[in-house]
Amino acid sequence: MATITIIGSGMMGSALAFPARENGNTVRLVGTPLDREIIESCKATGKHPKLPLPFPAGVEYFQIEQLSDALEGADMVIGGVSSFGVEWFSEAILPVLPDEMKVLTVTKGLMDTEDGKLITYLDIWQKKLDSIGKRLSLNAVGGPCTSYELVQHDQTEVAFCGRNTDDLAWLKSVMQTDYYHISLSQDIVGIESAVALKNGYALGVALTVGLNQRTFGLDSELHYNSQAAVFGQAVREMTKLLAFQGAPDVNNLAVGIGDLYVTVYGGRTRLIGILLGRGMGIDEAREELNGVTLESLVVAGRVAKVIRQRIATGELHAADFPLLLHIDEIITDRLPVCIPWEQFTF
Repeated sequence: MATITIIGSGMMGSALAFPARENGNTVRLVGTPLDREIIESCKATGKHPKLPLPFPAGVEYFQIEQLSDALEGADMVIGGVSSFGVEWFSEAILPVLPDEMKVLTVTKGLMDTEDGKLITYLDIWQKKLDSIGKRLSLNAVGGPCTSYELVQHDQTEVAFCGRNTDDLAWLKSVMQTDYYHISLSQDIVGIESAVALKNGYALGVALTVGLNQRTFGLDSELHYNSQAAVFGQAVREMTKLLAFQGAPDVNNLAVGIGDLYVTVYGGRTRLIGILLGRGMGIDEAREELNGVTLESLVVAGRVAKVIRQRIATGELHAADFPLLLHIDEIITDRLPVCIPWEQFTF
């Protein structure tokens, strides 16, 4: 058994408290400065306000000012912040963690650099650690997993990635249950990129749902041909992007494809895609979903920016990425949805 401190009480970080606690571990959930009401609600009810079931008995709850207490004797830290909390986690959390601490992050995304590269959040955090002379074991979880279904014990397959095989094996031993199944990989670029890229592409698939609702009515049956066509194009473009990033194991694309599938069928990215497909502009759609974090828009914009930089240098070709470039036109240039079907070629 281990002592696990989860920092960030978002839905996915909080959902991991279920397998962690049900394995007999001590689990401490710490809110960020933005999570005060969530933590107070958890303390009062034993349930996260956005998750369908109460936490397993014994989970402990802490406000951010109690972080040192929550870290006392901890064997492992789970980073439960969204991509908007990456910098905060880097500046406020990493420096205060004990050396050699094992860290597992649920945060999905990529950062673009001025010279046209895409880097993972683990790389960003590692640079921070190098700059302050601290040694931590940084690892990430990727794969098709929605928080509310994990809480309900739906059978779930994920991948943990990191640099140290012994640390990965230990993390698996602590977290795996009979419903939460874990594969291990040292391909950080492949896993992290695949699960980040799916956000922008899931939005693309959801556009077709909105387009069909616009054509046939809001109560019309779902149409699958168009969804499948965009899904297939998304997989082709994701494959090319992983190759561009030098991911060593193309098989890890399957993690991103699975995550793409589950994201298309639920969550915030589906909602924004449907609204855009119905004919809303990006600003109107954002207003409609006021208060909902939209990481998919950030990822799509960053990746498209790098693609355009590399197209300009001749290293990439626009013909290989018509879907993502159009998604970026919708988000950045405020163009109406007009899926470039004729550019989807095998």
